[in-house]
Amino acid sequence: MTDQVTDHALELPSSSNSSKKSQTGRHANGADSAAKRPEDRSPPVRSDIGTILLHWTLVIAIVTSLLTGMRLSADAEHAWFSKLFEPILPQGEIWTWHYVSAIFVLAVIFAYAAYMTLGRLKRRISSKKIVVLTLPASTKLRLAAVNVIAYWILFGAVLTLSATGVLLYIGHGGIWVTVHYTAALVVLTYIVAHVVLHYCYGGVAQLLRLFRPQALRRFPGMSRHPLALATALGAIVLVGAVSLDFGTRDSLVVAKGTTLPELDGTLDDPVWQDATPVFIRTQQGSNLDGTGESTVEVRAVQVGDKIAFAFRWEDKNRSLKRHPLIKREDGWHMLNNRADISDETAYYEDKFSVAFSTTDTFGGGGATHMGPKPLSDKPGAFNYRGLHYTTDGSLVDVWQWKAARGGMLGRVDDMHFATPVEPNEAQAAGKSRYSAGYNPDEGKAFYVYNYIGDPVTHYHGTVGVHRLPIDHKKMTSLMGTIDLSTEVSEDEGAQWWMFENESVPYSPEKDAEIPVGTVIPGVLIQGEYSGSRADLLGGSRWQDDHWTLEVVRNMDTGQSQDLAMKDGLFMWVSAFDHNQTRHTRHSRPVRLTFN
Repeated sequence: MTDQVTDHALELPSSSNSSKKSQTGRHANGADSAAKRPEDRSPPVRSDIGTILLHWTLVIAIVTSLLTGMRLSADAEHAWFSKLFEPILPQGEIWTWHYVSAIFVLAVIFAYAAYMTLGRLKRRISSKKIVVLTLPASTKLRLAAVNVIAYWILFGAVLTLSATGVLLYIGHGGIWVTVHYTAALVVLTYIVAHVVLHYCYGGVAQLLRLFRPQALRRFPGMSRHPLALATALGAIVLVGAVSLDFGTRDSLVVAKGTTLPELDGTLDDPVWQDATPVFIRTQQGSNLDGTGESTVEVRAVQVGDKIAFAFRWEDKNRSLKRHPLIKREDGWHMLNNRADISDETAYYEDKFSVAFSTTDTFGGGGATHMGPKPLSDKPGAFNYRGLHYTTDGSLVDVWQWKAARGGMLGRVDDMHFATPVEPNEAQAAGKSRYSAGYNPDEGKAFYVYNYIGDPVTHYHGTVGVHRLPIDHKKMTSLMGTIDLSTEVSEDEGAQWWMFENESVPYSPEKDAEIPVGTVIPGVLIQGEYSGSRADLLGGSRWQDDHWTLEVVRNMDTGQSQDLAMKDGLFMWVSAFDHNQTRHTRHSRPVRLTFN
């Protein structure tokens, strides 16, 4: 946002006598002298120091915000445009950079507006300049008018980005995600147009003026210290925004109780009536009736040396069919859309995740690292979306409820984010999924998978099967109504997993008894939970377009891969609507507070 004004003196024409002498001299010099062009001795154009400082601060903040925002956008399921910038997009812990740069953009915009007002520089963006587009005028005047229009478009786009960014930050998604993304594209387009317009106006010299400082020219009525006052206003906006954020975050007050609730997936127990709920808006997940949003209600109560949590979240269907197997003429097939890259969004169970951290760092305690390969010396994620791990030796305690893998049987998987583990040989070769610092706690779960992927076709051709039902008709009956549409709820009490005593190892003879078209579960339940992985007990139920989950754990398990429940822990929650990794999210953590 620069004008074309300099401090250099205006050169006036000489007197008439001098003019006559000059004309005589020119005639005397002849045609050769007339052919010479006068030497351009005009000094280079410059900009005032305040404009230069504010301009480049805003440029750095906007570019950082755009690049980190494009990285987050590239993570969307159907993103394509932002993925074109993949080679230049940053990787790693992106969330903090995105939020901090966004706050700086807001602060600098206020400071810039104050500087132009206090320094009487508003003529630079005066809408009166636009009128020349309706009149006969020079190219430069027309370019200046177009530049003013571009400035106002930028202001509108940045204000839209700021407003929608705040909405996203406090949990609103849906249409606001699209508006936010569109405003970002407008700003990106403006940057290119801004450079081109200035180059057309004055060439390279016009662009270089932002590297050539000069003192701000004084005008009657202008502030004595416009830059200092504008900077102070920007600092006040920045500090105010951060203070408002931290001052309005939710706290979950853990109530005291005398009796643990019955783990049946309902909130009828008296103990829950004394627990004040917190409502967390989560968004940008996959499915969820196309909105990607789900509001989560959370309650907590301490009973002696145990703590109980209740979670209730929106999900319009009960999804239990996690990678079921269907028999076709050429053999068994595992139903999926992107199982080969660990990014299933169709044939999957509903899930719910809770993460606890001792820090409120953005990105779930600083454990979310975006990009296809955030660790330069280790494998990337199969789905190119990023990895979970911590970089400071800390631990994030993660609880995952998985509907078809024990969730409906009273189990919640105890997991964690920690320092990245070393990849094994298969992971280093890209043949097996590497999950960095995201791993189950020590011990054993009781679920395994009933399919064997082909190394060539992976899961998009026929697959091997570990076990077949002893009685396929009975198994079909236990699964309830079999509708392979992914948006249809399974029946209440439906069993989309197969117990070990209901099955036998695969054999061609047993396979021959099963007709084409038969569907069997892709999950096997065998053995028992053990070790630190078995610390969590739960009860769940789907009713009225909501899941309700109750979880009980010791306040302090004594396990190195768990965090003791104490005042000041921070919590994040995520809902998965029949998808593998594309859960909902929220930016601001909820703080645990004990009476």
